[in-house]
Amino acid sequence: MNKYDHIRPYHDDELQAALLHASRHPMFKVLLQFTFPDKTQEQILEVLKKCHSIADFQKDVIYKSVSRLLEKSTEEFTQSGFDKLSSDQSYLYLSNHRDIVLDTSLLNMTLIDHNLVTTASAIGDNLVQRDFLMELSRLNRNFLVLRSQSPREMLLSSKLLSQYIKHLLVSKRSVWLAQREGRTKDGLDKTQQGVLKMISMARGKKPLMEYLKELNVIAVAISYEYDPTDILKVPELIAKQENLPYIKTENEDFNSILKGALGNKRNIHIAAVPLPNATYNEIDQTAISDNDKLQAFAAAIDKSIWKNYKLWPTNYIAYDLYHKSDTYSTYYDEKELRHFERRLEVRVNTKNQKEVDSFLLMYANPVMQSNKV
Repeated sequence: MNKYDHIRPYHDDELQAALLHASRHPMFKVLLQFTFPDKTQEQILEVLKKCHSIADFQKDVIYKSVSRLLEKSTEEFTQSGFDKLSSDQSYLYLSNHRDIVLDTSLLNMTLIDHNLVTTASAIGDNLVQRDFLMELSRLNRNFLVLRSQSPREMLLSSKLLSQYIKHLLVSKRSVWLAQREGRTKDGLDKTQQGVLKMISMARGKKPLMEYLKELNVIAVAISYEYDPTDILKVPELIAKQENLPYIKTENEDFNSILKGALGNKRNIHIAAVPLPNATYNEIDQTAISDNDKLQAFAAAIDKSIWKNYKLWPTNYIAYDLYHKSDTYSTYYDEKELRHFERRLEVRVNTKNQKEVDSFLLMYANPVMQSNKV
């Protein structure tokens, strides 16, 4: 057994059997009918039989699924920076993380559009507890990040994960990782040093910054004008403010996946930002510990994401409502303001100031972050 078997996606030679097995699952049938509304079940099966690699499946099925979702839930999806990347190069995409499924789906759609190497993407094993989701993730080139482990188990699995990421990149497969564990729920996109530490575990005796430079890190900033899951995030934010434990409901993650995919997002932008060589060199030449270098590198990624994060009228409106100001009133009109205010009234208890503030800051914090760059 390969040491990566319990975390890796399907290999191309395993795809057909797995795909035909998954196609019998009721939820997979619903996804396929949504993707191909004009085809019969027999015609859809023929499409699947022609998928002989994960690349085929992503291009001929998943790409079309995401396109259909965007048609129904988005006015415009724009991209920037991808034209500067090389089609024969693998990259490590370190991304802010807002939506469980769409973030990586939209990235890979963009990579296909630009004829770039698509990613193997990390996903927490807690998010794929249902058989259907596990199958779909393995078919779509997701690899597992193991959660709920003892400290010793976590160390061993982190080392293995680091080795697997290195293996993928050396094999010319790009990799997507969130900059932190779990989605950003408060709008404050911050890279966790622990993520970078895990990535660097496989460097052996190679100097830290030299190793990170070889990984071809790309900072990714993805922004949604409206977050369909915004109200679902409020209870956890309030629990955090009050230093209370937050326990997810049984179907919370699954509901977030559905709501994030199907809910109205209006506009979406994704930006790819290569980190300049000077960033690595400046950090490397500083007489600080490796831990401090990781912290400095995390800060550099954060600034790249903040600087290239597309700010929408919703962000500026939330900033002004939270601060009771008109600082950014030229960035939105009366119609957009009224629409956001109605959303606020419908989605939170306006008599509960903590709920109101949590909701507003979710949208306002990216404005405050961009002001720091």
